[in-house]
Amino acid sequence: MSQRTIRLAENVKLELNDIIRKNIKDPRVGFCTITSVELTGDLRHCTVFLTFLGDEKKQKDGFKGLQSAKGFIRSELGKRLTIRHTPELHFKVDESIEHGSKISKILNELNRNE
Repeated sequence: MSQRTIRLAENVKLELNDIIRKNIKDPRVGFCTITSVELTGDLRHCTVFLTFLGDEKKQKDGFKGLQSAKGFIRSELGKRLTIRHTPELHFKVDESIEHGSKISKILNELNRNE
């Protein structure tokens, strides 16, 4: 990935966090955190990895809320960034924190059994 793409991905992450926190009024979204953003080399597609606070139902509802606001979010992002084409947004739930927690629990249990 080029330095420009890395820098743009960081700007996209900051702007998306701001847009979601301040402009999305959908109560389903609740507390959402963007963990990372990946842009394709041509800057046409953006995969946004995020987590939601709450149980599985709240996570699913929050994801649906973001999906329904995707057009608005992309429009707002286009107004804030100075690039020719606003990337198409693809939201994905980041499960790495949950996997890390499960691994930690397993390791703790193994240490107790030794």
